[in-house]
Amino acid sequence: MSEHFSLVFNLSDCLAVPDAGTLPFPLIDFLRLRLTPADVDRLPELFARGCIGIDNETVSAGFKLSGGETVCVSLPGHQEDDVDTAWRLLWQNSELMAVYKPHLLPVSRTTRNLYNTLISLVRRQTPYYDARLLHRLDSETAGVILLAKHASADRQWKPRLDQLIIEKVYHAWVTGIPLWQSKTLVCELSERADSAIRSQVYVVDGSDRKHFVKPRHSKTAFRVLYSEAGNALIECRLYTGRKHQIRAQLSYLGHPVVGDKIYGHRGYFYLKRIEEGLDATDFRVLGSRYHRLQAVELTLNIDGERVPIALPAQP
Repeated sequence: MSEHFSLVFNLSDCLAVPDAGTLPFPLIDFLRLRLTPADVDRLPELFARGCIGIDNETVSAGFKLSGGETVCVSLPGHQEDDVDTAWRLLWQNSELMAVYKPHLLPVSRTTRNLYNTLISLVRRQTPYYDARLLHRLDSETAGVILLAKHASADRQWKPRLDQLIIEKVYHAWVTGIPLWQSKTLVCELSERADSAIRSQVYVVDGSDRKHFVKPRHSKTAFRVLYSEAGNALIECRLYTGRKHQIRAQLSYLGHPVVGDKIYGHRGYFYLKRIEEGLDATDFRVLGSRYHRLQAVELTLNIDGERVPIALPAQP
């Protein structure tokens, strides 16, 4: 966890669209758009303490930006978990952007991270300070994720997300090598009222439905792509989008995702992490510090045109 936290804004990236304002642009207005409400309230204190600088020189609240500077904001007392912040742009049009999210980078604020999240990074490293998530990936899952560049695009596309995203493909490294080359699993998924892990979902057992909470139909097509050292790389093509769908279904099939703390090892490492934390020995048993699941392809339908956005597979 970082003991000293600073935000850095490269103005050549942040002020590249017309609605950024007419230059020179007031620094305080720029910061109000990009800091949390709590830190906006602290701005007078931050300026007074010399915590806000332009090109390594402290400035006052009246400073105006010309567009080529680097802004640094130091946040005394603020701490965040160190995570991989190397997101990257994969595709964009005037309203949408598809980006790569690394493993372990949360998509939005958590109890530990306010700024080291995907949406915060996009908002402060691009002109799109009001970007919105159109869907989500688990913190440990990497890959392609779609964002709206601004609130009006979010209002336009989020209600039609099922029509916008017409295909989703993931790759998963799993424990063991399946006896099948391809398999389509159609089942109901649900949480259980008696589960030790509240967030875990299960394939519904029709003979014991009373313990399941709101079962939902799910369908995934699996295909073995490659195997080595007792593990296999599986292509997972989603036909529905349920919580933990791929992870729960692969575990049900006897091949949990490598590194999965909930669906591998009967959830032992998830509960241990909560109670006492995990060590290097635990991660060796898990096979990875994170579960090895990655969204590798989205196909969009934009005005009747198929737009595939693919991430090269990285076994």
